[in-house]
Amino acid sequence: LLPWCSYLDEEPEPSIVTVANVQHLGTALEGHLSDPRPNVLELVAALCPTPALGGFPRDEALDLIAAAEGFTRGRYGGAVGWVDAAGDGTWAVAIRCAELSADRRSARLVAGGGIVADSEPLAELAETQAKFQAMLSAIVRP
Repeated sequence: LLPWCSYLDEEPEPSIVTVANVQHLGTALEGHLSDPRPNVLELVAALCPTPALGGFPRDEALDLIAAAEGFTRGRYGGAVGWVDAAGDGTWAVAIRCAELSADRRSARLVAGGGIVADSEPLAELAETQAKFQAMLSAIVRP
């Protein structure tokens, strides 16, 4: 964000963000956009996919992910939000994604995990399964 900001500050330590089935680490950022103010779509394009979903360095990591995953991510990891005529908007990252088929008889769910050198495969699988629970409860009838 520094190329677009005259001021940028962040919390010194991440905090725990609790959602329905899992917890994440989050770090709040606060900044002031420089003049001329960029359009929100410029910022979205620069920030997505985030390093948490796309890796770093970005281009090399995305190439490696594409080769390893074997499927297209679709809208997973992309930006979801709105923009008005003045170029202002609010956006979030789709860290969970459910894409319905055209006939609405099936859905493809996508969630991920932050894989690092010390990751334990079974623990990562369990975490990913927990992430699916909120989406499954929204689309599966008992």
